Amino acid sequence: MKKILFAFLAMVFISCNSNAQKNNSETNSKYVASKYEVTKTDQEWKEILTPAQYQILRKAGTERPFSSELNDIKKPGTFICAACGNDLYQTKNKFESGTGWPSFDRAVDGGIGLGSDSKLGYSRDEIHCAVCGGHLGHLFNDGPRETTGKRHCINGDAMKFVAESK
Repeated sequence: MKKILFAFLAMVFISCNSNAQKNNSETNSKYVASKYEVTKTDQEWKEILTPAQYQILRKAGTERPFSSELNDIKKPGTFICAACGNDLYQTKNKFESGTGWPSFDRAVDGGIGLGSDSKLGYSRDEIHCAVCGGHLGHLFNDGPRETTGKRHCINGDAMKFVAESK
C-alpha cells in the first residue's frame, strides 16, 4: 500500500512540476516577444536571415573565429544589426583583440541590451540587439584600459557594415 501511495504522489509531483515549467516557459516567451520593438515569428526570421545569421541571432550560436569579413574593416561607418538594421557600433570604437571576432570597446547609445548566458557552465554577459533581441555576442572586462576596459566580442554574421558617406 505504501508503494502505491508513494508512486501516486511521485506522479502527481512530476505532473505539477511539468505544468508549472510549461506555463512559466509560455509566459517567458510572451514576455520576450513583447519586450522588443521588432518581433517576428521563427518562420519570418528564417525567411529574411541567412542560415548563419539565423543560427547566431535567433539561436545564440557562435561563428568560427577569424571567419568574418568584418574583422578587417577600418573605414569610418556604422555596424548595424543584420536582422533589423539597428545601429550597434561605430568603427571608431573597434579594436583588434586578437580573438578572431569583431571587437568594440563601447556600443552606440541605446543600441544594445545585456542579459546573462550560462551555456558554458558559468555566467557570462550576453549582448543582444535592443530593438529585435537578436544575440550578438558577449561582453568581457579585458578591453583597452585606456578607454572603457570593456570588450564587446561580436559575431560578424550578426551585423552588416554601412560605410560613412562623404
